[in-house]
Amino acid sequence: MSEQHKGLIKVMVVDDHPMWRDAVARDLAEAGFDVVATAGDGEQAVRRAQAAAPDVLVLDLNLPAKPGVQVCKELVGANPALRVLVLSASGEHADVLEAVKSGATGYLLKSASTAELTDAVRRTAVGDPVFTPGLAGLVLGEYRRLASDPGPATGGDEPRAPQLTDRETEVLRLVAKGLSYKQIAERLVISHRTVQNHVQNTLGKLQLHNRVELVRYAIERGLDDA
Repeated sequence: MSEQHKGLIKVMVVDDHPMWRDAVARDLAEAGFDVVATAGDGEQAVRRAQAAAPDVLVLDLNLPAKPGVQVCKELVGANPALRVLVLSASGEHADVLEAVKSGATGYLLKSASTAELTDAVRRTAVGDPVFTPGLAGLVLGEYRRLASDPGPATGGDEPRAPQLTDRETEVLRLVAKGLSYKQIAERLVISHRTVQNHVQNTLGKLQLHNRVELVRYAIERGLDDA
């Protein structure tokens, strides 16, 4: 890696429209990201992402050869540390939910401004769930619905509910609402590092692996409503 690219967020852009793909890649490069690869179809996306190892995949859903949700599922399945930001022309509820279930961290409409896109990529890179306004509520509602559906009988004890402190619960509630660590720190008048510590402690107690799973846990328990 060259000195100038050391420490930069590595991004890959996948879209089947060459002009759009090139424009997004150029905008991200100009904003200071290291654009390590681009791809125009699903098969190519999987191959190139495995070789280029981006931190963030900016992914269109409507791809030839292999749909975007399948690309997302395969790549996140092989590398859970990969963050995927879907950039799509579709705001259809089914598309949004399918993307999130396949492992996407966020979902942005193509009507977003360049500033919104670059901010979304930065937030996605650190694990913040990022959604076009209006879509976050949809995802929260869907996870609540799924959580309220009775699951198959497990034939035994309920899994033990971990004990969270009041402050951990408070932080978790704000995570569920989609706030960034910085916003949570400002809201609770504590340091950014303290927020990170609370999140890490909560992840450990809940045996979860990242912030997206944490958001799902919070939503399933209705903490985003409070």
